[in-house]
Amino acid sequence: MLGAAASVIVSRRASMQRIIGVVTLAFVCVVAAVLLLGADAGGPIVAELGGWPAPMGIVLVADRMSALLLLISTLVTLAVLVYAIDQRISDYGRETASTTFHPIFLLLSTGVSLAYLTGDLFTLFVAFEIMLAASYVLITRRTSASRIRSGMTYVIVSLMSSLLFLTAVALVYAATGTVNLAELANRVALLPEGLKTVLALLLVVVFGIKAAMVPLHFWLPDSYPNAPAPVTALFAGLLTKVGIYALLRTQTLVFPQDHPSTLLLVIAAVTMVVGALGAVAQDDLNRLLSFLLVSHIGFMLFGLAVYTPTGIAGTALYVVHHITVQATLFLVSGLITRRTGTVSISQMGGLAQTAPHLAVLFALPAITLAGLPPTSGFVAKLALLQAGAGAGLGPRIVAGFVVLASLLTLYAVARVWVRVFWGTPKEPLVDDDPNDELVVGTARSARGMYVGAASLVVVSIVIAVFAGPLSAIASRAGVDLQTRDTYLTAVLDPGAPGAPGTAIASEDPGTADGTDGGR
Repeated sequence: MLGAAASVIVSRRASMQRIIGVVTLAFVCVVAAVLLLGADAGGPIVAELGGWPAPMGIVLVADRMSALLLLISTLVTLAVLVYAIDQRISDYGRETASTTFHPIFLLLSTGVSLAYLTGDLFTLFVAFEIMLAASYVLITRRTSASRIRSGMTYVIVSLMSSLLFLTAVALVYAATGTVNLAELANRVALLPEGLKTVLALLLVVVFGIKAAMVPLHFWLPDSYPNAPAPVTALFAGLLTKVGIYALLRTQTLVFPQDHPSTLLLVIAAVTMVVGALGAVAQDDLNRLLSFLLVSHIGFMLFGLAVYTPTGIAGTALYVVHHITVQATLFLVSGLITRRTGTVSISQMGGLAQTAPHLAVLFALPAITLAGLPPTSGFVAKLALLQAGAGAGLGPRIVAGFVVLASLLTLYAVARVWVRVFWGTPKEPLVDDDPNDELVVGTARSARGMYVGAASLVVVSIVIAVFAGPLSAIASRAGVDLQTRDTYLTAVLDPGAPGAPGTAIASEDPGTADGTDGGR
């Protein structure tokens, strides 16, 4: 937030805005890495805002899961910013002078970070609103007719989900008298079963809309493809994953269960298949990638639905892998669009001859998304399949859908490879009308765009190389999420003997006694 404010102050100097953005995100990457190491070594790290301890005050909590996702999300955000700086914030090679992009970009990152770290339900709502307010600006930056139409769809659906979220927060508070997640874990358990079921389903719907799970996904394939490449990459990599994280956190901490969820298993299977079949039917490259995004949300839901430490760990590992790979594919799609002048797969061809470096940048994340060994996608899917195989008949059946969706994904990306990179090279479409916002014609892309996309390819390779240590962290995170004990103790009773983690009071309010009445 400080970076966004500083970026506004120096808005007349574009170079300073770029420096502030890159330095801010690089610093947050370092902080996230420190939080991850600290949480993995000593348990959750808790910050008591204003010095007010939970459940009275607002707390930020960095445990293994939140710190891991914070780190990988910030790395992706930094790479996307490097890409966007050299792209000049326009998919089609035209320079756009604007002072709003950098502060709004940092504000979006603020919302994502807060969503991962918050320890109470209402602050989670605030985090989503920060993200959505920033995303409204980013998704409607170029005011073409299609951009406004798709932006309106995105805004209306987001506002409806926010209204449902606020209603859910109000109902939870009315039923329990608190919005602190750790305290809710204790109080929700005392509610009647029917009321618990209603509250849990309402939050599933809210976060399901934000995560784009079927049948609540209809807005995504119409909204994301019309945004500039870095904006689409950021949304695809982060916003839907924050919805998955919110589902993970609330369904394990507040509404725990002792058996696989039949409802989530069915939703996961349908999401995988519908998204993959939708991708196979597309000729628009960005729409194809958007449907693959929907399909792979089902993989993450599957690990949560199994509801074992192994399944939750598989979901964590898959989220880390998918954040990187999906963002990379959208960035590469932007490079392909700039070179060919079209998003139509049938009008492309021969790029392997004219742009072999671009072929490599597409091939590596594509086979990773399909889950071919020894990529990070293979490691993550193997973890999910192992979780499903050991969890009963229902999860085993859905594990078959994992294999089916993976094969459909492989077919979809192979079809893109054959049509876009093989065959006879075609002349790029050239913009003959200076007033036409939708056609292009620039075969060259700035070096920073390649650096941003290539850096994410390197990150995905690093994830595969260090799959062992990363899987170990994800496994410990899965155990923490299901057992809940370390989280609850760190937040509600940090002074207890042997309590895990570290409590940080940002300011002492000056209360002498430790009772609620004294406050």
